[in-house]
Amino acid sequence: MLDLGRLRALHAVSVHGSVAAAAVALGYTPSAVSQQITKLERETRTTLLERRGRGVALTEEARHLAATAQELLAIVERAETTLEERRGQPTGRLTIGAFASAARGLLPGVLAELSRRHPGLDARMTEVDPHLSIDLVARGMIDVAVAHDWDIAPLPAPEGVEQAVIGDDLCDLLVPEGHPLAAHAFVRREDLAGQRWICQPPGTVCHDWLVRTLRAAGCEPDLVHRAEEYHTQLALVAAGLGIALIPRLGRGTLPAGVVAVGLDPVPKRRLYALWRAGAARRPAITETVGVLRGRWAGC
Repeated sequence: MLDLGRLRALHAVSVHGSVAAAAVALGYTPSAVSQQITKLERETRTTLLERRGRGVALTEEARHLAATAQELLAIVERAETTLEERRGQPTGRLTIGAFASAARGLLPGVLAELSRRHPGLDARMTEVDPHLSIDLVARGMIDVAVAHDWDIAPLPAPEGVEQAVIGDDLCDLLVPEGHPLAAHAFVRREDLAGQRWICQPPGTVCHDWLVRTLRAAGCEPDLVHRAEEYHTQLALVAAGLGIALIPRLGRGTLPAGVVAVGLDPVPKRRLYALWRAGAARRPAITETVGVLRGRWAGC
């Protein structure tokens, strides 16, 4: 009989594309994942992974086995959901994927509250890009995703994934102290022409929103510095190297030399919790979504 844990490891490699990424998602070491795959190869007398440069690729047999593993894991999830529902209490392991600023500004309080209220629930958090997290929910790799979208870039929820609004995260224009815009309480988007911008790299939701919004207002943005972390962007603003548009969630206290200026209309991103429809009856899911929304309302 095939070992479910080893099938789970193969499925994770299939979903994440590498042994290292699968290890992060499963909370194992890459060595442990490799050992699981090796044992599965011996069990099945089949080569499952092939070397491709510095990485690995699944063989055709492995892809078929990974698809079967996904079906088996879905059956196991339904069984676990039924048992937890009958107990009426959140129990077992629950994996939450959250984007960086939510992982910093929202999840610590949520995880602490879940632990305090439900000792039988083992809630674990992984930081992940919001759009990637939705796919991970759909594939059964995480149980709940905390993701966000902007007004011009709606969040797509695939079939079989349900969602609930957590709340709206407002954004401020951050400028160096002494900057001409620092003396304004509010500025319009049309007033931002000719500014030097600090933003996230291309391909991120925040970068794309900024570019599209400024172009819609008739401004071609001059993106002089790109940094993933908002704290790095803040440091660049404090050094007088440009201006940035940064959400409030997880931002913390502004450093010396940085002034927050409002934009009219106020930019905002909407936060969502997403989960698989098949797990919607699970008490751990409903409780986690409720704590997420309650914590946000108390922010």
